[in-house]
Amino acid sequence: MTLGDDELTYGELDRLSAAIAGRLLEAGAQPDDRVCLFVAKSPLAVAAMLGCLRAGCVYVPIDLASPPARVRLIIEAADPAFALATRDAAVVGIDPTRVIALESVETGSVPSPVERRPSDAAHILFTSGSTGTPKGVVIAHSNVIAFLEWAIPYFGIEAGDRLSGHAPFHFDLSTFDIFGALWTGAELHLVPPSANLLPRDLAAFIERRQLTQWFSVPTVFAYMDKLDAVPEGGFGSLRQILWCGDVLPTPVLRRWMRRNPHATFTNLYGPTEATIASAYHTLEAIPASDTSPVPIGTACTGEELLVLDTELVSAPVGEIGDLYIGGAGLSPGYWHDAEKTEQAFLSDPRGGLGRIYRTGDLARVEADGLVYFVGRSDSQIKSRGHRIELGEVEVAVNSLDAVREVAVVAVDTGDFDGKAICCAWAPSDEAPDGDRLRSELQPLLPAYMLPSRWLRLESLPKNANGKIDRQGVRKLFEGVEVVVPPGARSA
Repeated sequence: MTLGDDELTYGELDRLSAAIAGRLLEAGAQPDDRVCLFVAKSPLAVAAMLGCLRAGCVYVPIDLASPPARVRLIIEAADPAFALATRDAAVVGIDPTRVIALESVETGSVPSPVERRPSDAAHILFTSGSTGTPKGVVIAHSNVIAFLEWAIPYFGIEAGDRLSGHAPFHFDLSTFDIFGALWTGAELHLVPPSANLLPRDLAAFIERRQLTQWFSVPTVFAYMDKLDAVPEGGFGSLRQILWCGDVLPTPVLRRWMRRNPHATFTNLYGPTEATIASAYHTLEAIPASDTSPVPIGTACTGEELLVLDTELVSAPVGEIGDLYIGGAGLSPGYWHDAEKTEQAFLSDPRGGLGRIYRTGDLARVEADGLVYFVGRSDSQIKSRGHRIELGEVEVAVNSLDAVREVAVVAVDTGDFDGKAICCAWAPSDEAPDGDRLRSELQPLLPAYMLPSRWLRLESLPKNANGKIDRQGVRKLFEGVEVVVPPGARSA
């Protein structure tokens, strides 16, 4: 396991995580105690996670780049018994006597792992809440195990593989990176956060580390593609290329596939509440055109995808409905928030003791049995009597050569139109204005679906997980002052 020159062998990881577990137990840690991790992305952070699990505790990774006020909200909600931290970390909201400095942990006697049940919590990941307060998604041991039992044989991960560790540790994609490697004895190569600033650094990292699997959010693929960081002959070592967390624009996917014909490409889908991913689709061929939709596919083993109408009955083939998930990956719910849990996790309408999770996404099932993501339920608008899927508008804009990345949002107009379709975009090599983009869209979309407001940015706002921050984009069009990348200006 590596990050730059920082490296741990499996033997060293075992000894260090055992020592961390011993230190927690000596301090009085009890089963189910929450332990917040104030540790930058590193092999040491992985050792801290394992130390918590060996002590029977529940680890809560903290995003060190988050504002202190947000961190305090997370600490208040998690109510941790302890924190593990490096001496240079800014720890807030926790009694200093409950903070264990990882530099002070010394390897020694190995404590027996504390017995846990599969249904017990392993970690809590705090995601953005609609009210502005972070909500903690509880992930059980059984949730992670269920995904790994499907993913490892499906992707054929073995001890000789060299896996990427791109996602930050407070993002659930990293759970597959970390525990997929630990399960198989593969090498885990953590991607330095600084490499995300320069696409060619990411390309150099893949080649230098001779990675066999790359897994990241779609914005990374788009950034590398539009700045021509993918070598003409592709990445020779890559066997598996995976993405999750957002829609990968089809034009970007086609160019990646052309340059990497030796690799398999798999779209994974699933919210944090369903543990890493619940659906997958491995492409058999390059999509026929830049506007060809890529399905989220079929459910992973032990999972179930349901497209239901407003009466919680299966939507007819080809018709749009609300997407629900059932199965082994479902989180027990939100930490200490029974109301939100009851709203999102419903009793299975078909009967029995099962539960289903309301994703908030819209989807349809086609005749081939594959599920297609349509957009967020809150991204469907009505304008001048027309029902419009903003995701469809976004796909069309993404197909234009001049566009590197894009977000399409709706803003209230306060008049007859109801909602204005607003498009924020970042250019690739060219820098056309909004009028030109609108004219290029006319052959692709009906007039009522064309954006009426345009904003050109050097780079779109991103959240901590690297996904486009659509709420931030909406605020820009509403005239709310937000932190945006340099170079923003109206087109």
